[in-house]
Amino acid sequence: MASSPTLEQAFVDGEEATIVPERPAAALRAERERMLESGIAADGAVPPFRDEIITSWRRCRMVGMTPTSEDVPYRPEFERPNRLLRAAGPVIDRLAEQMGGGPASILLADSEAQIIDRRAGARALGEALDRAMVAPGFHYAEEFTGTNGIGSALEARKPFVVSGSEHYRENLQEFTCIGSPLRHPISGVVEGVLDVTCRVGEAHELMKPLVLAAVREIESRMYADASRREQMLLERFLRAGRRSGTAVLSLNEDVVMANTAASALLDVSDQASLWEWACRMLGTGDECTGEVRLAGEVVVDARATRIGDRDGTAGVLVEMRPAARAAGDRAPAGGPRARRARRADPRGDVLPGRSVAAGRLRDDVDAVADDDRPLLLRGEPGTGKLFVATHLHRRRGRQEPLTVLDARTSPDDPATWFRRLTSGVDGGGTVVVRHLDQLVPELAGRVEALLEVPAGARVVATVRTRDGGSPAGRTLDHFPVSITVPPLRYRGEDIADLAPVLIGAHTARRPAPRLLPATLRTLSGLDWPGNVRELGSVLATAVTRSLGSDIAHEHLPAEYRDSSNRSGQASLQRAERDILLEALAETHGNKLAAAERLGIARSTLYRKMRILGIDENRLPAFRPR
Repeated sequence: MASSPTLEQAFVDGEEATIVPERPAAALRAERERMLESGIAADGAVPPFRDEIITSWRRCRMVGMTPTSEDVPYRPEFERPNRLLRAAGPVIDRLAEQMGGGPASILLADSEAQIIDRRAGARALGEALDRAMVAPGFHYAEEFTGTNGIGSALEARKPFVVSGSEHYRENLQEFTCIGSPLRHPISGVVEGVLDVTCRVGEAHELMKPLVLAAVREIESRMYADASRREQMLLERFLRAGRRSGTAVLSLNEDVVMANTAASALLDVSDQASLWEWACRMLGTGDECTGEVRLAGEVVVDARATRIGDRDGTAGVLVEMRPAARAAGDRAPAGGPRARRARRADPRGDVLPGRSVAAGRLRDDVDAVADDDRPLLLRGEPGTGKLFVATHLHRRRGRQEPLTVLDARTSPDDPATWFRRLTSGVDGGGTVVVRHLDQLVPELAGRVEALLEVPAGARVVATVRTRDGGSPAGRTLDHFPVSITVPPLRYRGEDIADLAPVLIGAHTARRPAPRLLPATLRTLSGLDWPGNVRELGSVLATAVTRSLGSDIAHEHLPAEYRDSSNRSGQASLQRAERDILLEALAETHGNKLAAAERLGIARSTLYRKMRILGIDENRLPAFRPR
């Protein structure tokens, strides 16, 4: 007998698909096992499962998914997508209240299929979901957990029903899941998934229209939220645009409004850089002014003003004028096209970057370029210390030899390692010793003696910090000149200039692929604990995935797309936390001095530390340059 049109039907864009005859659960499980064992091959018989289910099973087999596996990736601390939660929170709150302790659970997942909220309904259902690890923090992408209402809805980009034996994994077969993507109504980007889950025997015909109605309401709230924020951006933009001769930009992560003067002044990468600069500078106030370096060495005097209301930040208004130049200074030759060509040349000898930190680094390098004394380059792993060392070598003369040694290999054969060092020093040019703080102790004295004797080669060493407690650490005292290479998290606007160099190193295609503005904004909003080395690895993957085209958001590895959901408020809070930490570190934890440095009251500093979760007993160390 054919089943009634219940949850065993697929629904696509709100329309019912062909009804599949219902079979006993035991027969379905047996047919499922037979199909999975035979490689899901078609044998001429009409399968009891829908085409979209079989297609999903094939995807699971392609990535090596095992039906008996029960492992689910879990991340207890994750970025909460504020834009999605603002729209979906009130809707699922109301649904949970209406359903009470009923037999259905409401799940909300982000665009990467990680569950970020769950309303479990009846206690027994909540316990069953916990056993199956269907809870906040767990990832339910198909590649990790097989065919399911969250991951399969994301893969299919449409509403998806998975019931009982249709699940690829055995431990999920007691559930019926209905999931639907949540699309931003303006950008069309999938922001997440709304899913309603119950036990197979407790499925109800009303669950399908319930999910679709909730999705429509959440998407309507997204539109209203975006419209409100964009209206505030537009009002401030029009008001500021009446001032003649000023380049005006009103922007947030999703929207950019620019007048004619701004469009003529800015390169495509400058939008993300200005957003990052404004977030960093507005960390402790609602307005700031400063000098900003744009692409191609263009410098402007800029003023940034926070746009928003008590409900949150809508964006930033940036007003710019070309910076006043001293007599004799000349503006860079060429228009935007010349600026882009100069910035994108990966063989250039200019250290890339437009941030204040990058400018300081260039000044430091200029100051020691002609100094033959031993030089120490300090900085976190991956910041580009070797890149700076080779840049200095090229400035000495391209025909001189360059010798690079790693002190981490010195314990393997100390005598041979020291002979290579001596040979490099005697040969002239530049000798770079990486990770000198990890030099084997028995060589410390011999290296110190070598550094005390003037030689034809310049010795450059790289270390993480300048600690002098160990024998290897005391060797660092023989480097009278030192430079600190700043971490990437303090120079997010530099990604626009670093990316062409890093991309050019991973492709022979000319012109090399470029980062699309949305992709650049995403990368500029990340924290980069692995610094420039980590950025280079991400871009290498993106270049491969883009197949020669410009790099879009979807070409990034999945774990590097999270910042697209961060609100302006989150970006500004992150920048504010960095600024407070830097001030506290530079004043060695002195709260009064840090508050004076920031121009705020000490009570305000304490309040902000409490809000931003800064532990005064775990402040970063700061060492003067």
